[in-house]
Amino acid sequence: MDEQQQAPMPPVMAQSFTQLPEWMYDRGPLSPVAAPALIRLNGTLAAELGLDARWLAGPQGLAMLAGNSMPAGVEPVATAYAGHQFGYYNPALGDGRALLLGDVRDHAGHVREIQLKGAGPTAFSRRGDGRAALGPVLREYLLSETMAALGIPTTRALAAVSTGERVQRETLLPGAILTRVASSHLRVGTFQYVAARRDPAALRQLLDFAIARHDPQALQSATPALTFLENVVAAQASLVARWMLVGFIHGVMNTDNMAISGETIDYGPCAFMDEYDPATVFSFIDKQGRYAYTNQPTIALWNLTRLAEALLPLLSDDEDERPVLARQALSGFNTRFHTVYFDGMRAKLGLALRQDADEALFAALLETMQQTRADMTGTFRALSQPSVLTGEDMSALPPAFAPWLERWRQRLQQDDSRPPEARAQAMRAVNPCYIPRNHLVEAMIRSAVEQGDFTPFETMLAVLSNPYEEQPGHERFALPPGADERVRYTFCGT
Repeated sequence: MDEQQQAPMPPVMAQSFTQLPEWMYDRGPLSPVAAPALIRLNGTLAAELGLDARWLAGPQGLAMLAGNSMPAGVEPVATAYAGHQFGYYNPALGDGRALLLGDVRDHAGHVREIQLKGAGPTAFSRRGDGRAALGPVLREYLLSETMAALGIPTTRALAAVSTGERVQRETLLPGAILTRVASSHLRVGTFQYVAARRDPAALRQLLDFAIARHDPQALQSATPALTFLENVVAAQASLVARWMLVGFIHGVMNTDNMAISGETIDYGPCAFMDEYDPATVFSFIDKQGRYAYTNQPTIALWNLTRLAEALLPLLSDDEDERPVLARQALSGFNTRFHTVYFDGMRAKLGLALRQDADEALFAALLETMQQTRADMTGTFRALSQPSVLTGEDMSALPPAFAPWLERWRQRLQQDDSRPPEARAQAMRAVNPCYIPRNHLVEAMIRSAVEQGDFTPFETMLAVLSNPYEEQPGHERFALPPGADERVRYTFCGT
């Protein structure tokens, strides 16, 4: 290879979103920052996307990741969407602090979009500054990469860049920009935005774009719109069930924060639950508990109903048939959620065979956990030890668990014939040892914001990249918070 071939190469991106009507996006000017510096580049993800990590880490790459200047062929846009926020419809939202740089095709042949979050004001900023504070950028980077390591569909973090500028929130905070990767940034709110214009041709164009990106097999269906809706419903039901199995609370499940891809998107006031309590809320503004842990399936279905409403004109030429078909598609949510959630619970408890009484067994465990204020992650991890499975160790859990443990061990005897170690190993593969403990995340953010020390961030990222394996020397990352360490609220930084 000659020197020119070995030189770092800028990305080659398409801007597929501009195939859609011009009123769905804005090509506003860039908003350069004063002194960008690379905090972290996800080299593994860059390689997966076919991007040159050397170029991204160099001066031109840093300029792109900071939103200061773009290489030839990269034409960023801010996209428009609407949304129900806490149940109230806002017809004009959009990327108020994000720029969609374009899309690439990864090594697996999948299209992936690259977006800057915190890149400055756009036509959709609604008097906001369009910026992001350092803390929320680090939280989203850490939590989205943890979610990926847990095997749950999610947007990914490609890079975090400090801006050298301050953003005004309750106090002045250091600014940062996150580079986010998603299979698309299409939301339920995107369809709401287009549907509100009562332009059937534009709605059909958006649907065709979404199907081509996410569900090309739907084109083989006699009713592509209905098939697309059914598949989005199934993907979201599966996603929320998988959140629930690891104690994740999204925090703000507005319709503009639900991706039709079935990926977790928009990590704002989100968190993983420590002490098990189905009413747990982490968003300071969610006073009524609309987006509490236990409400997430209900809210997901509510959001999907708004998607069905937006798609109604495309479901059938017969106006009377449209709501019937919409209800048919939506009816699949509970079945899919139930299947994924309860099969997941069986796996977490080492059960291979289904029994009708299993749901009562699961409910009794969760009730005991709530009554004893047990740590969710720690409880399931303790159950994954061979000595607990066999009853040799009664000290791993509080005495109040004894009646349930006896009931569980009797149920295990009715299951398959795996030896305890093999069963325990299978359980440890689905019960994480490590989650992003809120008190440790907050301490990591304080270290970065107040001292400019990113060592805790890097350490947490390394530990959480392998959440199912115990890592000697990192035991503290598996421990629940002390009484004076509990975090009640997390914040999105807008």
